[in-house]
Amino acid sequence: MMRNLRSLELARQIGNASGKALNSRFLKTKVATPPSKIKLLADLSKFRLSSLVVFTSGAGFVCAGAPIDLCTMLATCVGTALCAASAGTFNQVFEADVDKKMKRTLQRPLPSGNMSSSEAVAWGGLTGAAGTGLLLASSSPIVAMLGLGNIFLYAGPYTFSKQRTELNTWIGSIVGAIPPVMGWCAAGGSLLAAEPWALASILFLWQFPHFFSLSWLYREDYSRGGFQMVACNDATGSRSADYIQEYSYYLAALPILTSVTGLTSYMFAVEGTIANIYLLSLVHKFKQDHSNANAKRIFMMSLWYLPLLLIGYVFHSRAWNTKKISDQELEGDQISEAVVHAKESLKGMCVHEMIVSNENNNATHLCMKVQSDKVVDAVADAVPTSISTELPSSDEHQDISPSFSADSVQGDGISK
Repeated sequence: MMRNLRSLELARQIGNASGKALNSRFLKTKVATPPSKIKLLADLSKFRLSSLVVFTSGAGFVCAGAPIDLCTMLATCVGTALCAASAGTFNQVFEADVDKKMKRTLQRPLPSGNMSSSEAVAWGGLTGAAGTGLLLASSSPIVAMLGLGNIFLYAGPYTFSKQRTELNTWIGSIVGAIPPVMGWCAAGGSLLAAEPWALASILFLWQFPHFFSLSWLYREDYSRGGFQMVACNDATGSRSADYIQEYSYYLAALPILTSVTGLTSYMFAVEGTIANIYLLSLVHKFKQDHSNANAKRIFMMSLWYLPLLLIGYVFHSRAWNTKKISDQELEGDQISEAVVHAKESLKGMCVHEMIVSNENNNATHLCMKVQSDKVVDAVADAVPTSISTELPSSDEHQDISPSFSADSVQGDGISK
């Protein structure tokens, strides 16, 4: 009997010790280390969004052509990022109560209680003032006004429209389209030129397949926050699919349009069309089946689609016509030298360039441009002089056929 009692007491002690150990381990795993101040400020500034703004404003700056003032470019990118951080901060200040209702925003600095509203307001004011001041000092009043205006547009009309109207997506897309215009103007480009607005159009149109696919994935969360997103008012997903398809078609037309108008070479139309064919194939699948998996494919594709299209536009823009860039403009400018060197190197990989470079040999040419010139030359030689003088020569034919010329394909035959 005594032996059984001792066994029971020993078992109880072992059980208590095991329970304490488990409780201690559980408490250790549950007690999380508070985020650092830098982490909180980065989250408050919407760091990933600000990083995108740096890239797009930088693309606008480089698009203006050589030479590139690296100091001014860096100041522009940093100033634009600070303005974006300010806009994102004030957006979270105004939406702190709403963010508490949504899973994807519950751990943000304000709803989680890791930062006070007064601290956030101070940070938003500091970054806004610093960003606007830096843009004013390093570039021009126009760029500073665009930065300040974007803070107001994002933190004001866009933020307050999100719970009132579906048009909030269109308002937010305007905000996203402005940074490349700021970069262009900071580099000395005219606000009235076509180039910055072509870049802005890419940013504006891209945001619809990007955000409509994202909002479809988080439609339940957005509904909990009371947001008036298209996906929240679209039970079947047909409206979201229609909008994604519509703006994807607009995007697909842009590379062709910029090439036809001479803003870029025709290689941008070729490369852009390849990317857009893939985008439209994903859109078609979502159109047929409004599943989260298909929406996620569009969203993930949009993450690499935008940098690809922006880099392609800048690389093939008429500002980077290598025949128009002098050695003096490249002197000491490593970025410009790298772009020019890349363009010259890639010419050797262009099928059209390889065919035309052998124009004087006796090989059979597959290039339509070369063959058409030969036909015109043969006809001009065969007819009487009085008649042949009225016919266009091979050179004149080349002048009126820019879409098939070697220069137009490479982007070197377009005047700055």
